[in-house]
Amino acid sequence: MFDWLSWFTHMENTKPFVLVLFTITFVLILIYVFTNRNRGKRLESYKNIPFQDDEENGESKDKKDEQ
Repeated sequence: MFDWLSWFTHMENTKPFVLVLFTITFVLILIYVFTNRNRGKRLESYKNIPFQDDEENGESKDKKDEQ
């Protein structure tokens, strides 16, 4: 019943299979990331997230100094 699983126990069969599997996965990830323009714009907007908190705190400190 599970005789086909014995095919994976041989390294000469497993290595090329895994190589093809990882290559296809990598290419599909690249296609997913670079095909949709809206997703690209959204991902580009995420790059400034660490700095947004600093800007908000800096503005609030300036307002307190003026009062």
